[in-house]
Amino acid sequence: MDVVTISPKYQVVIPRAIRERLGLRPGQQVQALVHGDRVELIPLRPARALRGFLKGIDTTVVRDDADRV
Repeated sequence: MDVVTISPKYQVVIPRAIRERLGLRPGQQVQALVHGDRVELIPLRPARALRGFLKGIDTTVVRDDADRV
């Protein structure tokens, strides 16, 4: 588990291992969300980068008639 320190300017440095694992780059934007007593940083990705991320998804799930409007 990595521990970071908040600077006097309320800045934190994301540890290198996490930056590399998530492919974060300088200047990239992240969305900050509060869940209870924790903060989550979610990398924002351009819509083009999301193309094909559902490839191979199982579409054979049985659905109720109410699911189809």
